[in-house]
Amino acid sequence: MQKLITWNNLLVYLFSIIWFINGLFCKIFNLVPRHQEIVSEILGANYSRCFTIAIGIGEVFMAVWILSRRFSRLSALAQIVLIGAMNILEFFLVPQLLLWGKFNILFAFSFIILVYYQAFFLQPKFEKK
Repeated sequence: MQKLITWNNLLVYLFSIIWFINGLFCKIFNLVPRHQEIVSEILGANYSRCFTIAIGIGEVFMAVWILSRRFSRLSALAQIVLIGAMNILEFFLVPQLLLWGKFNILFAFSFIILVYYQAFFLQPKFEKK
């Protein structure tokens, strides 16, 4: 039982860190300009910086939401939908700008599976006890 709680906590912190780093450092601070290039290609160059910052703020809020553990299944569903939609768009519209090209979708799918596993299989195992 303790191992399940430890794994669950580890995954919650991992998901939060991923969203936080991608939001704050990659998008808001623009330390990875490729993110803004992707936004520019998909939404247009005129307001790409504003959109990128807005997306970054949303990702930071997602990190806080995950850490809060409030409505965790809804949080997981939001993550799954956002990751899926974002990566499908990028797969078809800007694969040349992705870190691993079209293989990026495999990492996204793996992340989706891990989020689903944590929220709908791992966490409920010790909530009921």
